Amino acid sequence: MTKKTDHRKHVEVQHALKSHPHKPFNFRGFLKSLGPGLITGASDDDPSGIGTYSQAGAQLGYGIAWTMLLTFPLMAAIQEISARIGRVTGQGIAGSVCRHYPAWLVNIVIALLFIANTINIAADLAAMGDALKLLIGGPGILYVLVFGVTSVVAQIFLNYARYSAILKWLTLSLFAYVAALFFAKVSWEEALRGIAIPQVQWTSSFLTTLVAILGTTISPYLFFWQASQEAEDQRVDTRKKPLAEKHYGALKEFSRIRADTIVGMAFSNLIAISIIVTAAATLHATGKTDIQTSAQAAEALRPIAGRFAELVFALGIIGTGLLAVPVLAGSAAYAIGEGRKWTVGLARKPGEAAAFYAVLALSAGIGIALNFTPINPISALYWSAVINGVLAVPVMILLMFLARRKDVMNKFVISGPLHWLGWLSTFTMTICVVAMIVGFFA
Repeated sequence: MTKKTDHRKHVEVQHALKSHPHKPFNFRGFLKSLGPGLITGASDDDPSGIGTYSQAGAQLGYGIAWTMLLTFPLMAAIQEISARIGRVTGQGIAGSVCRHYPAWLVNIVIALLFIANTINIAADLAAMGDALKLLIGGPGILYVLVFGVTSVVAQIFLNYARYSAILKWLTLSLFAYVAALFFAKVSWEEALRGIAIPQVQWTSSFLTTLVAILGTTISPYLFFWQASQEAEDQRVDTRKKPLAEKHYGALKEFSRIRADTIVGMAFSNLIAISIIVTAAATLHATGKTDIQTSAQAAEALRPIAGRFAELVFALGIIGTGLLAVPVLAGSAAYAIGEGRKWTVGLARKPGEAAAFYAVLALSAGIGIALNFTPINPISALYWSAVINGVLAVPVMILLMFLARRKDVMNKFVISGPLHWLGWLSTFTMTICVVAMIVGFFA
């Protein structure tokens, strides 16, 4: 009886995974299918991340670039797992966690996420204001206000399909950092060696930078955003249902999620490598190792690589900031809204999801306000990184447990290489957090 039951389940899963008849590959259609994964990957290279990569290249040269190859499979795996949870359940991560775990755990996670995201928003807005001030002069604090308010208004009042399209187009701004490579005198032999061959230095500066890079590339807000956007896209498309309810076509959906995630994470790491190599070839090569922010990196490029290189770098900061701030505010709103079982969704009108939009506006509003206080947002970013690092570990553990629960994933529990890569990513992040805490108290 057991064998018959197992066989029947196997047949059902295989049938559920069957997609539509095979069609020839269509590149234009493939580009249209990219969405949550691409936007998530691109938003990972936010202005604060650009500052981290610039600092890494300036301090350690080409030899730190290999870390991007290390992080790629780890971040791709954990992001794909997040996306699958969203698509299978029709809910974001907080929505799934609050239905299967104690309320106190959910409340701690979403409170820490809100705090970390809000500080990150403040730092990103500060970097964007400084970048525009660098380009045209004027009051940087006014630019902070304009960027922050524009972001909130667009999220609340723009049509969801149009807004998603704008975010997709904003990902192109990151190619500024590929363009910046052409203004740097790169030693490609050294750069390729730095990318391909791990070079480890057992120094506090190297280990601190390594933790910062991993903490920047594997961030909790990215998990929440991609899962929630998969659920959002499913709600918007009336032809779709959560895969836990409607099993058919799962293989096609999982293939789309994997392609979307791999492209997004590869794009993110390509940009990160470009920034590290540019900083190594210009700043490190000339002894400028005291870079603290992305705006400082852009300004430092002027005497070395020329005014146009500075312009390209600064425009990239503004473009990626316009992409990242909505993701940071949106992921906080999704997490709190789903955790409180509110009506959520950027596709809903403001009156239909008032509390959700209120949280979004509050997060961005506090981020703007921090720039008007004596608190230095860039300095506060350190504490945001600490919170993000500490938060990432329990969130990733929760993700891995959720992905293996049949009452969550139905027939589509995560298994095989993706499951083990997810745990490897979790283990790696745990080691980094321990190293960060040890270094903090050392």
